[in-house]
Amino acid sequence: MGKPTGFMEFERLSEAYEPVEQRLKHYKEFVQTLSDDEAKTQGARCMDCGIPFCNNGCPVNNIIPDWNDLVYRGNWKQALDVLHSTNNFPDFTGRICPAPCEAACTLGINAAPVGIKSIEHAIIDKGWEMGWVVPQPPKSKTGKKVAVVGSGPAGLAAAQQLARVGHDVTVFEKSDRLGGLLAYGIPDFKMEKTLVDRRVAQMEAEGVTFKTRVIVGDKNPPAGINNDAKEFVSAGELTAAFDAVILAAGSEVPRDLPVPGRELKGIYAALEFLIPQNKEVQQGKANPINVKGKHVIVIGGGDTGSDCVGTSNRHGAASVTQFELMPMPPEQEDKPMVWPYWPYKLRTSSSHDEGCARDFAVATKGFVDDGKGNVKALKAVRLDWKDGKMTEVAGSEFELPCDNAFLAMGFTNPVGSLLDAFGVEKDTRQNAKATTDGEGCYRTNVDKVFAAGDVRRGQSLVVWAIREGRQAAREVDAFLMGTTTLPR
Repeated sequence: MGKPTGFMEFERLSEAYEPVEQRLKHYKEFVQTLSDDEAKTQGARCMDCGIPFCNNGCPVNNIIPDWNDLVYRGNWKQALDVLHSTNNFPDFTGRICPAPCEAACTLGINAAPVGIKSIEHAIIDKGWEMGWVVPQPPKSKTGKKVAVVGSGPAGLAAAQQLARVGHDVTVFEKSDRLGGLLAYGIPDFKMEKTLVDRRVAQMEAEGVTFKTRVIVGDKNPPAGINNDAKEFVSAGELTAAFDAVILAAGSEVPRDLPVPGRELKGIYAALEFLIPQNKEVQQGKANPINVKGKHVIVIGGGDTGSDCVGTSNRHGAASVTQFELMPMPPEQEDKPMVWPYWPYKLRTSSSHDEGCARDFAVATKGFVDDGKGNVKALKAVRLDWKDGKMTEVAGSEFELPCDNAFLAMGFTNPVGSLLDAFGVEKDTRQNAKATTDGEGCYRTNVDKVFAAGDVRRGQSLVVWAIREGRQAAREVDAFLMGTTTLPR
């Protein structure tokens, strides 16, 4: 632990944000990392709680009390080593993870939890600043070849782990840059893409080969799936050329909204707006969807919806409204009922603070045509929720102006044709079927084909992707070598 009485002496200090009026003018990150002294003080708040529930609250099982104590004592290099021992990419998680570790913090039972995420952010930023994050190439090569399909956090984590124990790893990505949703889903104002680029450079120095614009298994993925591919590799070619294959292609099929008027122009799946915006910021290619001066409605109250809100505000939208099907959560969770689990409570993002009208328990009934095939309004009705069931409130129908609507209701499953190309069995949710524990975990029904991340578990968090990538790498190494030294 840090200072024995620190949790009684010091208050939680959150990272500061650049003022709204300034950050709306650009797409750069606007969160200000804690100073060394601020991080030390926050590390001092980590109490000797006996059982550190934060470790289990964190999907990658970060050894949080240890690096909190090391930061408190000024041992930043050692803190970085401890952080990297469980997490390949704290530069990603320290920015975009929702911090389930903080929800599980023992101090959070009756006080503000330790600012774990902000300390993690400070550790990794100092590590890069000081030149401590360096390639870790293997001491010897195994002669085994592994293909990884998808370069999101699961694929990158698996590739890095396997390269470091001597396997020849090739990562295949259908987009024109690496990172999966890290690159082309999450806006730059939440995570700048240079963070992915420098990790890719590190991995290339460790021996990983990256191939972009290469689609595997199916030449023609469904509409709405980003595809920059110029080259095709069949499933058979991949399994013939490599000793093992890891499918880490994510869960990309967006949930649609089959209501009257859905076919009108101006209605898009969220990533049809967010991906071109990232390309505009990174490559200067103009986003074909411009909502400046428009009335925008975002349907879906999660992180992707919040990203649409923040991007619309930076465009200069006339208004931004966000609908959520579920009722409004309480502003404060019932801690005795939920701790140390993820609490059900109202969550307000930095994008919401920039300007957004939020409405809960609302169902979209249809879109209104302007007479020229464009959407001009949205029809909705209010809902009453009781015992987990919803009913429409009689007489509550209403209509709002809507020039653009973004559907941010989550993702249903991975691209099925990819799994079909390999002959991988699917579970009831159409994800790749593979277990996570016991003998043969992460292995599919197809010989030497493994699955990890959202392609296996469904839409989830960056920390779960990293965890599964690391664990799948361990299983692949054991499969290839008969034994493994990689951590689980």
